[in-house]
Amino acid sequence: MHNINESDLKLSETEDQPDESESGTSLEELIINNYNNDLALKNGCGCCNISPDKVSSEHLKGKFLEANSKGLIGSHFGLINENDSTEYLKGDKIIVIGEDNSQEVSTITEVGKLVTFKKDKCGNGNPTPQVLRKATEKDIEQYNKNLHDEQKAKPIFENAVVKYNLSMKLVDLHYQFDRKKLYFFYTSDGRVDFRELAKELASNFRTRIELRQIGVRDEAKRIGGVGACGREFCCSTFLTNFQRITTQIASDQNLSTNLSKLSGPCGKLKCCLSFEHNKNSIVIEDEKIEVVNKTEK
Repeated sequence: MHNINESDLKLSETEDQPDESESGTSLEELIINNYNNDLALKNGCGCCNISPDKVSSEHLKGKFLEANSKGLIGSHFGLINENDSTEYLKGDKIIVIGEDNSQEVSTITEVGKLVTFKKDKCGNGNPTPQVLRKATEKDIEQYNKNLHDEQKAKPIFENAVVKYNLSMKLVDLHYQFDRKKLYFFYTSDGRVDFRELAKELASNFRTRIELRQIGVRDEAKRIGGVGACGREFCCSTFLTNFQRITTQIASDQNLSTNLSKLSGPCGKLKCCLSFEHNKNSIVIEDEKIEVVNKTEK
């Protein structure tokens, strides 16, 4: 939703990587300049499809960090209170407050100027969770207890599904940090009447129950795995939203239209087909124009 595609931010491996001490330019500044010059000025924002005229250059007020939560918040920006003098580092666990005042545990994935840049380019309009505090030892104990209780809840859910003869496959479940709500994520071929199931689960766990049906791409994102390329799934590592992928995208790049080669483990067309779509389409179009010009001569 608001993460910039990391493939766009990385400097080319063939380019010389300047020494920060010699140039006086930080890697963050190099990435920002590279993105602005090579992507934002041509195509707008690579992750939000924002056109160049809509990309704001104004500096955002406030301190931000980027983090990832196992809950519904997922990958998100976090707004740090202006009076908060805590030093936040990558890998730190923090407590954040969501839209409905729910509390979740998140792990910091990025700090510094790059976060503000990404928030400015792609994060406007998205609700920004408030950073409450850095997780204490007591918070970590509560978080670990939630994870343990999630594992205990799985067989209870599966037995109840069998009891009510429901066609549901449990993918994942999640306790809010404050334990005010317990989420069950499942897949199913059609709609499911789970009213009786929800009542039984609520009586067992004595908290609010929310059953969420997800698609196969979301299932792959939550479970994770390794793709045909040998790397972890893009959806479970850095993608925060799913774009519409069609065979036309492959055709535009002169790729094979064999669905078995274009499909990922989830059974849907691979997300990576769109990563270089615009660039490859422009190159192919230029080659066609050149061929036409030669023919006319």
